Amino acid sequence: MKTLKLILGDQLNIKHSWFNETNEKVIYCLFEMRQETDYVKHHIQKVIGFFTAMRQFAEDLKTQGHEVEYFKINDKNNTQSLTENLKKLIKKHNIENFEYIYPDEYRLDKQLNNFCDNLNISTTAVSAEHFYTNRSDLKIFFKGKKQYLMENFYRDMRKKHDILMVSGQPEGGKWNFDKSNRNKWKGEVEIPNYKLFKNDVSSVIKDIEKANIKTIGEFETKTFSYPITRKQAIEQLKYFCKELLIHFGTYQDAMHTNEEYLFHSRLSFAMNLKLISPKDIVKTVMNYYRKHGDDIDISQVEGFVRQIIGWREYMRGMYWAFMPEYKSKNELDNHNKLPGFFWTGNTKMNCLKHAINNSLDNGYAHHIQRLMITGNYTLLTQTNPDEVDDWYLGIYVDAIQWVQLTNTRGMSQFADGGKIATKPYVSSGSYINKMSNYCSCCHYNHKKKTEDDACPFNSLYWNFLDEKRDHLGNNFRMGMMYSLLDKMDKQDLQNIKEKAKHIIKHQDEY
Repeated sequence: MKTLKLILGDQLNIKHSWFNETNEKVIYCLFEMRQETDYVKHHIQKVIGFFTAMRQFAEDLKTQGHEVEYFKINDKNNTQSLTENLKKLIKKHNIENFEYIYPDEYRLDKQLNNFCDNLNISTTAVSAEHFYTNRSDLKIFFKGKKQYLMENFYRDMRKKHDILMVSGQPEGGKWNFDKSNRNKWKGEVEIPNYKLFKNDVSSVIKDIEKANIKTIGEFETKTFSYPITRKQAIEQLKYFCKELLIHFGTYQDAMHTNEEYLFHSRLSFAMNLKLISPKDIVKTVMNYYRKHGDDIDISQVEGFVRQIIGWREYMRGMYWAFMPEYKSKNELDNHNKLPGFFWTGNTKMNCLKHAINNSLDNGYAHHIQRLMITGNYTLLTQTNPDEVDDWYLGIYVDAIQWVQLTNTRGMSQFADGGKIATKPYVSSGSYINKMSNYCSCCHYNHKKKTEDDACPFNSLYWNFLDEKRDHLGNNFRMGMMYSLLDKMDKQDLQNIKEKAKHIIKHQDEY
C-alpha cells in the first residue's frame, strides 16, 4: 500500500516518529504555495525563512533515505492549492493511503478534514509530537470554571512535569518571580553579541521575486539570521544558556533604543516551525541551571520556563478551545483603522518608531514591545482587532495564527472580553518611561497630557477608560484607575478627550 504523508511548513520536526525508519512505499510531500503566502501579507523575512527551512528539511529527509515530493513556489506542476497539489500526487503515485500531522491552524485543519471526507482512500491524522499538551487538555482542565487563569494552568504544568519543583512545592518558595522580571536596562550589564546565522537565501529571494509575492518589511542582506535547522536551533539554545540566561528574567520586559533583542533567546521562529521542541528547550535550560545554579538566580530561569510551558501551551489551548468564533471577537466594539505609520515606522512617537522599525527591519519584537507599545497603542486608539490581527500575523517571522491570535485579540486587544487577560493591558506614557529609554529622546513629553508636545499615550489612556466605562467599569482590577478618573476635574477630562479624539482622527500626523 503506497502512502502519501503531508508535512506543512510549520511541521519541520526531524525527530518525529514518522522519520525513524525509511520505507520505499512512503512518499513525503511539502509545498510552497500562494495559498499560504497570500492569505495575509507577510514580512519578506517570514516568507524567506519558511521557504528556506522547508527546502533544507526536504533535503535532510532525502539524505536520510526518504522519498520526497517538493513543490517550489514557481514549479509548473504547483497548483498553489494544498488540496489540488495533494490530488495531483495521489493520482501520480496511485496512492492508497493518505496521512497528515494535525495542523495547528484552524483553517488548515478544516481544509484537510473536508479534503479527507471526500477521498475514497484511507486517511489518518497523527500528533505533531511537539507540545507538552494535546489540543483539548486546557479546555478539559478549565471545564466548569468561570475563569481561565493562566497561572492555575501554569502551576499544574509545573507539577505534572516536575519542573522547578521540590517535594511537591515550587522551588525557591514561589510559583512566580514576575516581580523580579520588570527591570529597566540602563547599560549597567553588558549584552553579548547576538548569535546570528548566515544562511544563504539568494535563490529563495529570486524565486519570491519571480513569483511576485507581495510582502512587507525589509531584507537588506542575502543571509537569513534565524535558525533554519534543528542543529542551528540547538546552537542558538546553547548560546542562550551560556550568554543570556543569566540576565534574561531581570530584563525580559525592558526596552532600549540601541538593543533589539537584549537577553531574549531568538528561538521562537525555530520553535514555531517545530525545528526544536519546548521539551528540548526546557530540558536544556534546566540542565544548564542545575550545573550553574550558583551563578544564575532562579528568577531568570522561572521567567523563561513560564513563557514556554505557561504562556505558549496556554495560548494554544485557548485557541483550540474557542475557535472559530474567537477570530471574530470584538467585545470592546473597536472599529478604527490601523494608521499608515504601522507600515512605515514614520512617527514622532519614539517608542512606536523603534518597535515598528524593529519589526519591519527584523520581523521581530519581543513580547513587551508587542503588548505594551504597538498593542497598547492600537487598543487605546480603539483600532479594529481584525486589522491588528492581520498586522501581527504578517509582520513577525514567528507568527502562526494559533499563537498570534490569542496573544493579539485576547491578551493585547482584550477583544475576547477577558477570557485570557483579567484586565486590558493599557498604560499611559509613565509605564513606557519606566521600562525603556524611549521617552528620554522623544519628540513628546511623557509627563504632559494635553499640550502640543504631550505624549499621545496619556490623553489616549484616560479617554479609553472613559469611553469603555460600560465594558470595564466593574472590572475589579480597574477599580483604582476608575476612582482616579472619577476624581478628575470635568474640564480637564474634557480637554483630554478632545486631545485624544484629535490624535485618533489624525494619527499619521503624530
